[in-house]
Amino acid sequence: MITSVEPGIYRPGKWGVRIENLVLNVPAGQTEFGDFLKFETLTLCPIDTRCLDLSLLREDERAWLNDYHQTVRTRLAPHVS
Repeated sequence: MITSVEPGIYRPGKWGVRIENLVLNVPAGQTEFGDFLKFETLTLCPIDTRCLDLSLLREDERAWLNDYHQTVRTRLAPHVS
């Protein structure tokens, strides 16, 4: 199953920002509580960080953003000049 992850903020009458990624639900393992899924990112487009207040991000959120951008670079670099 493909899911859309769409965090955003909308200021009525002013502006809005939404960052949208498509993710594939894939098996993540099994425990005594059952089968679990995790997300594999399908959308590979850099996120414009100019719209983010990076001081509000936790360390794990910054790490996710940096890891995501590294994945984008690694997967797309062979296809662009």
